[in-house]
Amino acid sequence: MFDKWLFKQIDNSALVVFRVLFGFLITLEAWGAIATGWIKQTLLEGDFTFNFIGFDFLQPLSGDGMYYYYGLMGLFGVFVMLGLKYRFSVLAYGVMWSAVYLMQKSSYNNHYYLLMLLLGIMACLPAHRYLSLDVKRNPKLKKRSMPRWVYVIIIAQLWIVYTYASAAKLYPDWLDASMAGQLMEARKNYWLVGDFLQQKWVHWCIAYFGILFDGLIIPALLFKPTRKLAFIVSIFFHLFNSFIFHIGIFPYMSLAFTLFFFPPETIQRIFLQGKKLYTENEIIRPKHYKPALVFFGIYFIIQISLPVRHWFIQDDVLWTEEGHRLSWRMMLRSKGGRISFKVVDKATGLELPFNYRKMLSRKQQRAVSTKPDVIWQFCQRVKKHYAAKGKDVAIYVDCKIRINGGDLHSLIDPKVDMATAKWDYFWHNEWLLPSPLNKEVKKAPYSKVSFE
Repeated sequence: MFDKWLFKQIDNSALVVFRVLFGFLITLEAWGAIATGWIKQTLLEGDFTFNFIGFDFLQPLSGDGMYYYYGLMGLFGVFVMLGLKYRFSVLAYGVMWSAVYLMQKSSYNNHYYLLMLLLGIMACLPAHRYLSLDVKRNPKLKKRSMPRWVYVIIIAQLWIVYTYASAAKLYPDWLDASMAGQLMEARKNYWLVGDFLQQKWVHWCIAYFGILFDGLIIPALLFKPTRKLAFIVSIFFHLFNSFIFHIGIFPYMSLAFTLFFFPPETIQRIFLQGKKLYTENEIIRPKHYKPALVFFGIYFIIQISLPVRHWFIQDDVLWTEEGHRLSWRMMLRSKGGRISFKVVDKATGLELPFNYRKMLSRKQQRAVSTKPDVIWQFCQRVKKHYAAKGKDVAIYVDCKIRINGGDLHSLIDPKVDMATAKWDYFWHNEWLLPSPLNKEVKKAPYSKVSFE
């Protein structure tokens, strides 16, 4: 019965309109990276990028290569919007976007990860079966319906993101509004609203509105009596985020997703007046549907599991960042620090002159002063740098960080040679010193530094 429910055909108006908006937004994302200087700042400044560990082979193209790369990506976005060679175009954009995502961590953002997932999901959806150049070229593709599983996958993915984002805010520095205050402190010079954002009551509103919005918005949109109010609140919430935090296309993409919560009659009346409403009661189940069900079942198990993996890793994720990425821990903490490196020639025992700033852009310097995995990667780079000169070196790190404006505390064991230290992909790295605010080393729920 469940598979029949999943493969029951429903009107596809929401998916068709979303595809157009999605294509438009990813085009802006690609070409906007060229126009705003993001490519230069993130990918071209510095001698290398800090890729996800294990993806060292992914490095920026030389010369103007990355500008052409993003230009081509934007063109694929246009093709997605128009529905031209749709599956190839969305897959091509997805592969190119994923490569850049894995290529650099200096501008890590949960939204970038979400876009990578959405591109993969969109490649599986029949979003080009109406209002597309593919249909114009091959009328046999035209359909007014889609299987219900399309709707289920979209809603499930959104629910996971919002639920974990809400849960991550349940820690003291967010609950007492101090973290919201720090976020707004950085916006005190904003035109018109800068002073307003410094009010304590505003910080309390931001803190608890954020928890409630993330936790309740999907159920509120699904429930017909609250749907319109939830939509109005979504507009305010996402436009506020866009104006205050400057997070690119993602507030607008979040608004585009609300299409899936409204009845197809509403979508057609506003966007597709010439489209006939699909009202038939068909169940179209492909012959080999079971592998697809298994695939998406595994996918959602992974999506549900990744954000909780830090509970199974020693110490606190806010301190170690082990289990931090891919977990919807969004804009929940401030982190600063200072770092120095001592490079010793093993053959002579003498310390070698070394200025790490000469090898890194300013953005990379900020990352290397606070993030354990980036520090480890940089030490491996420095080791190779000296090996090319015929020197075998030991590298010792003095790194102190502060969380949410607190006191500075040492992060890396200064006695460990980071040139020979190993990186544990899945568990705790012993060269990280214990969190100073967690004396038992094991994390406890809602400790001061439990969440980002």
